[in-house]
Amino acid sequence: MERALRLCLGTAFLARLAEEGMAVAVVLLALDRTGGAAQGAFLLTAWMAPHIAAAPLAGALAERVRRPALFYVGALGGFAAAVLALAFLTGRAPTVVTLLAAGFGGSCGPVVSGGMSSLVALLVPEGRGRDRAYAWDSAVYNAASVAGPALAGVTAAVASPAVGVAALGVAAAAAALSAGLLLSGPAAPPGALAGAGPKHRLARGSVGPEDGPGRRALRTELRAGVAAVCRVRELRAVTAATCLGFLGLGGLTTTAVLLSAERGRPGDGGVLMTAFAVGALVGALAVDRLWPRVPAERLVGAALLGTGVALAAAATVPSPLLRAALFAAAGLCDGPLLTATLRIRADHAPAGLRTQVFTLGAGLKISAAACGAALTGLATADVSPALLLLVAAALQVAAAGLHHLARRGPTRPPRSVPNSRCPRDDPASPPPGR
Repeated sequence: MERALRLCLGTAFLARLAEEGMAVAVVLLALDRTGGAAQGAFLLTAWMAPHIAAAPLAGALAERVRRPALFYVGALGGFAAAVLALAFLTGRAPTVVTLLAAGFGGSCGPVVSGGMSSLVALLVPEGRGRDRAYAWDSAVYNAASVAGPALAGVTAAVASPAVGVAALGVAAAAAALSAGLLLSGPAAPPGALAGAGPKHRLARGSVGPEDGPGRRALRTELRAGVAAVCRVRELRAVTAATCLGFLGLGGLTTTAVLLSAERGRPGDGGVLMTAFAVGALVGALAVDRLWPRVPAERLVGAALLGTGVALAAAATVPSPLLRAALFAAAGLCDGPLLTATLRIRADHAPAGLRTQVFTLGAGLKISAAACGAALTGLATADVSPALLLLVAAALQVAAAGLHHLARRGPTRPPRSVPNSRCPRDDPASPPPGR
């Protein structure tokens, strides 16, 4: 099982390395070939936009396919093919062709984010071991957020932006090959992922009894996944809070660059975001070491509040060094948030809908971040960078309050999920396995 978990985390790192690096690599490539960054911005929009629509579909398909190995390898392979295609098409082919390639790659994105995280729950049983596994999965996210842009930038500088995008495509292709080994090789989860038949899937709860030997209609499963996120109290609370928080963080890179430029140090924008990413990586690792028994629900509110306070302080200090330290502190608080979010999804997702819950939650967060980036871009002409950063900080604090309020509501069993098991509604009762 340890071997399988390591292979899963390695696969996720390679795929997320490509995902995180694309934001930098595509813009650099468009700038190199067209002389402007406009096409890069359009490609990034096309890359992120499909996440919200593709997330529930990807989760439903992952739950119902008979050979999940083929699904994950196919999705990651399609993701890699789209990245490699953009390395050749950007600035050369008609814009509509490159946008279609970017849209196809973005449609595979939910498997890279939520889909890979959902596998952890199949590899590690409930309890302390799963909490530790999700701390490592969160660290993988944050490590990729540091390494991906760095790989894209360094490769573009040493060779060319096209080589940088191609390198990310190779990483994604390696992830597809690694997924094949994980899901169909000796490290595969016992009796599960490689060729699970209807009988096994019924035991997992992903086949409704009302369909007899057949499987539920896909649209019913899509509704069931959305219903689970909306009706299960803890899922509803963490999804709403993280989406509001990501609305603020979506424009953080732009804000950091503008804030540094306004204060005479334009190159410090990248330093601030690197400090934030490194802090998040340390924070994710610290969860396992320092706060292993803190309930995930409490960790969410504390992480959001701490991130907001640190960013608000960074907006007011004049010292570049102190500002970087505060960005690192904000990342240190943000890192445990992802770990807590993953733990909550794994503990509270109804049987047979776990993958949908993970992919839908990730898709909503990415869409919220995209909206935040767009709103920040529209506001830059009229709002000072310091005020933009204060707004982002205020949204983190508001998200912490929203999470607290949303947890007061009842858990309502998803009506369209037959035989699914929802968490108990007693707020004093701990999540399963904790």
